[in-house]
Amino acid sequence: MERKWWQDTVVYQIYPKSFMDTNGDGIGDLRGIIGRLDYIKSLGVNVIWLSPINRSPMRDNGYDISDYYQVDPSFGTNKDLEELIREANQRGLKVLLDLVVNHVSVEHKWFQEMLKNPDSPYGDYFIIRETEDGKEPNNFRSYFGGSVWERIGDSNRFYFHAFAKEQPDLNWENPKLRQEIYDMMTYWQEKGIAGFRVDAIGNIKKSETILSNCRMPADAEDGLCDIHAYVINQPGIGEFLGEMRDQVFKRFDSMTVAEIVVPEKDLEAYIGDNGYFSMVFDFSYADIDTNGITRPCDFAKWNLEDLKRCIFTSQENYQKYGWAAPYLENHDQPRSLDKYLEDGEINYYSTTMLGTLYFFLRGTPYLYQGQELGMSNYPFADISEFKDIDALNKYEKAKEMGDSEEKILDFLRRRSRDNARTPMQWSKAPNAGFSKGTPWLAVNPNYSQVNVESEETEEQSVLHFYRDMIRLRRTSEYRDTLVYGRFEGIRTENTEDFVYRRTGEEREVIVAINYSKEPRSWCVEREGYEVLLNNYDRLEEQMQPYQAVVLGKKV
Repeated sequence: MERKWWQDTVVYQIYPKSFMDTNGDGIGDLRGIIGRLDYIKSLGVNVIWLSPINRSPMRDNGYDISDYYQVDPSFGTNKDLEELIREANQRGLKVLLDLVVNHVSVEHKWFQEMLKNPDSPYGDYFIIRETEDGKEPNNFRSYFGGSVWERIGDSNRFYFHAFAKEQPDLNWENPKLRQEIYDMMTYWQEKGIAGFRVDAIGNIKKSETILSNCRMPADAEDGLCDIHAYVINQPGIGEFLGEMRDQVFKRFDSMTVAEIVVPEKDLEAYIGDNGYFSMVFDFSYADIDTNGITRPCDFAKWNLEDLKRCIFTSQENYQKYGWAAPYLENHDQPRSLDKYLEDGEINYYSTTMLGTLYFFLRGTPYLYQGQELGMSNYPFADISEFKDIDALNKYEKAKEMGDSEEKILDFLRRRSRDNARTPMQWSKAPNAGFSKGTPWLAVNPNYSQVNVESEETEEQSVLHFYRDMIRLRRTSEYRDTLVYGRFEGIRTENTEDFVYRRTGEEREVIVAINYSKEPRSWCVEREGYEVLLNNYDRLEEQMQPYQAVVLGKKV
């Protein structure tokens, strides 16, 4: 495909609420991000993605926007954001904003005007149905549990919400609504942002089935039916996405990454040379521990072969049509160390092994705040410690279904989104140097060992290793191969190996992983290759536990 500027990037995602607090209110803010730009630059990344900073009642931590044109006061002001963009650009850093346009907050002026008069033009900004018997139109289940329908006042009218009831879905069939969204996007692009991470965009087109008075066979004890098949990638969604691309993205040469599950047959339309987006996230391996599960607090069984199959298949499919967006963590995922490693196996070698495994895949790598330190899940002891709406809803639903308190808490400790949202660990100072006040979410007690200040001075640290990986990808003589080279998954006799090859016009790279706590025989031929990266001091006759080696040669 034609080379684009955003292919040669490494993205650092910031969850502003938990990054750096400067005013002592326990909530991270934009001035905190500005003050840490030099640290971000030192990592070697060149794009920052900010989770939502728009005005919001924070029912879903900013993914319920009440004003698209204003920064939420808890984060600062619009002038602070403009300064952040300017200061970032001066350091060679571009800024992406989170674009949340499938739904808004119930406090958004559009929704408030709709409540005053559902028959006004704003009534057509939302998806509203009326029933004769006063019951919900159907029995579809929202992502957060419960019905997708919420009654409007004491009427027989209901509005649709795929997520929480405080997040009504917008009616994308309304061209006036779509133009309002495009105008808003244009406003922020003109302010100097480089593009968007596009939230839940696969939901904007709804099947007529889900909007009809048609009850479906229940798939769980709650009498409700899952909505995914009726709101994801519905026929006709391309009309909306193509319009967005043409009106905004093409005009500004935007970098865009979409949160959407795309079947292989549609990948070219989404990420091809004239695709709707620059790239899309892949969930097959990120959700490998919950794929196919219908009960709220159950896990799916998986092994390394499953993980290998997911990643190899994804890479092979994506390179046929366009560009990938490899990642281990984000604000919606638990910490990767606790997901992909066995209990008790988190250490420097296993942590850097996981980083190596994903970082050199084909596509633009995404790095989540604290991942470069080896931050891990928080040891939650009680449901009262969780803040995430999804975790609290899962807790209530699982209790209704008869799950034990112990089982539910074990699931949430491992899978809650709050794990990724604990404050950034800057130092050994109180509250990990994040805030002089009381943090909105508890700081992980391991901050005295896992923090920026300590890892900066350690000779062998996860932080230094991530910098080395970024440097190898972005500035070494192997850059072209690691950015643009083809991907090839390599099968070996050892089931604990994870090996792949990147091939460019002049050089070849092999990434060799021992995904095991036991020494293993070497899975690749090393003769003729130079060692580009190794999480051990040297190469032995066998691969050491959790060893990760990147080898390269001219071809």
